[in-house]
Parts: sequence; structure tokens; C-alpha cells
Amino acid sequence: MTEDNLLSHTPPAHGGDVYQEARRLGVAVEDLLDFSANLNPLGYPPGLPEALAQALPRVVHYPDRRCRELTRALAAFHGLPPPEILVGNGSTELIFLIVRALRPKKALIVAPAFSEYEQALARTQTPAAFHLADEAAGFTLSGPVEAQGADLVFLANPASPSGALLAADLLSAAVSPWLAQGVRVVLDEAFIDFAEEASLKTRLSGMPGLLILRSFTKIYAIPGIRLGYLLAAPELTARVAAHQEPWSVGTLAQAAGLACLADRNYLERSRALVALERDYLVQGLQAFSGLTVVPSAANYLLVKLTRPGWTAAHLRRVLLQQGIVIRNAGNFRGLDERFVRLAVRRREENKALLTALAHVLGEG
Repeated sequence: MTEDNLLSHTPPAHGGDVYQEARRLGVAVEDLLDFSANLNPLGYPPGLPEALAQALPRVVHYPDRRCRELTRALAAFHGLPPPEILVGNGSTELIFLIVRALRPKKALIVAPAFSEYEQALARTQTPAAFHLADEAAGFTLSGPVEAQGADLVFLANPASPSGALLAADLLSAAVSPWLAQGVRVVLDEAFIDFAEEASLKTRLSGMPGLLILRSFTKIYAIPGIRLGYLLAAPELTARVAAHQEPWSVGTLAQAAGLACLADRNYLERSRALVALERDYLVQGLQAFSGLTVVPSAANYLLVKLTRPGWTAAHLRRVLLQQGIVIRNAGNFRGLDERFVRLAVRRREENKALLTALAHVLGEG
């Protein structure tokens, strides 16, 4: 691949498009180190292949459209009643369903943020305002914010793409004024599995306007099996479910969810590994001049390039030439061309990234 082709390449809207990168480079997907997608470095749970094989004979029947067994398992897992749970084809499906079901007159997005919030609102022509979180606060809320006339708010904890985490009490204090005004709050907890103690799931009964999004994708490393769920008051889950297409969640996806929930040991190993490797990667990155790392509680790091003349696009391009894919975070609202996002991977892969960075930054 020529330098001109690399220069003209526009990064994908999301991380994880390793198929496109492999085609452009003329290499196999397996030859790339993907730091652009924030997935569990352990990979999927070891019992998943057998669970899928056992479920395969059932694909000759339509799936359980209400996901009853998986809903009961999630209820037991989180200590919540089943009516407060709605399973979906990934949390992204649920984002679009929530907007379609609630039909807000105006929405507020705490940014930087996952782009699908804005896209879902655009589908229903819902106007959106943005609260740009401060860099000093790790690009997350630092206290209560005016709703700006919105009747629906989107925010994430841990924040995306920074990974900054608000403790449950602080987050509750920040969202309570919205809820008291009748504003519904969509709280995206896609990465909360790495800091479960900060989840607001135990406060749902006292927050009837709160909708919590959860995902199997990140902690269980199964983005190819679309699976997520909504936690909310029964009235809200029923309202959203009424807009869900029939058989949205397939039989194999439901079997995968059950297998994932059953492996508690995998969860503990995952959290321990991510915490260890995140610290290792932070220390390595901070050793380079011109890089500033935003503190994170998730399995990814937001890094600011402060070296003169360096941009996210340039760093992404030179690392791609070495077979390493990172996320250019400059297309997040509220960020600019100085920010990149890096996934936390296994030790040997994190070492390879740091070695490559030492080479391209001239600090080897």
C-alpha cells in the first residue's frame, strides 16, 4: 500500500473495522493488532463454543421472542425483577428503540459521546443540544447540568471515549435534578462491568425516569453476537418493547448470554487483568514526552497528543504501517485532532504498542 493511499484514508466512524484495514493493507485480519475496539483482552468465555453448539439444533425453530430464560438469568444476576429487564439485539438497537418509543421533543447529550445517540435522534428528527464535558473532569459530568429544555438526556458512565468514572453517589446527585423535573435519563453503562460498584441499577426503584443500557459486547468480547439489555421501570421496558421488531434476538445470541452469565470466574479474571494491564499501559504511555493520558476505569485509554505537529490522523497512519490499529478520536464531538483512544490488551500486545510508539516518536 502506498503512502498516498494511507494519507487519503478516512478513519471509520467507529473502532474495530479491522476487515477494512486488512483489505487496504493487503494483509490478513490476524496480522493486525487492533487497539481501536474496546473488547475484553481475554476473549470470549471458554464455555461459549460448547453452549452455541448445544443450542444449534434449536435454530430450526423461531427464537423465544421475549427471551424469557435469559431475562430470568439477568434478573438473578443483577438482583432485579424480570419486568425491569428488556433484552435487545445489542444496546445500539435499544438506543434507537428508546427514542422511537419515547418520542422526546428535545434531547440533551453529554459529550464527548457514542455517536449513535445523535443518529437515533436524527432518525426521528428530534433536536439535540450538547453539554460538552470539561477536559479537567475527564470529559464526564462534574456536577448537575441544566437540561436546556430537553425531556431526554443521554450520558455514559464510564464516559466514552475517556473512561472516566463517576461514583454512584456523585452520578445520582448529578442526574436527580433532571429526574425531579420529569426528564428521562438514558444512562449508558456499556463498560460498567469493569467497575460494577458504580452502577445505578440498585437505585432504579427510586428513579422511575432512569433507563440503563447494558451490553454483553465489551466485557464478554462478543461484538459479532449482538446482545444487550435495558434496565428500567416496568412501564418503560414495556413501552420500549412495544416498538421492538419480532424475533430481534436470535436463539444463538440468547444461548450465548446464558453461557456468559454463568461464568462468574471469567468476570473476576477479566476485571483483574484489565486493571493490571491498564496500569501497565498508562505507565508506559506516560513515559513518553508529548502524551497525556486521561484517567480511566474502563478497558480503554484516551490519550492527548501535546507534541507540536503531531495529530491523531498522523499517529494512526504511521502505526497502521506497522500493523497496529488505533482509534482516531478527533471525530468525537468536543474533542479534536490531538486525541486518540487505545484499547487495553494483553501484556505482549501492550508491549508491542509501546515499542511501536517508541519507534515512531523517536524515543526508542
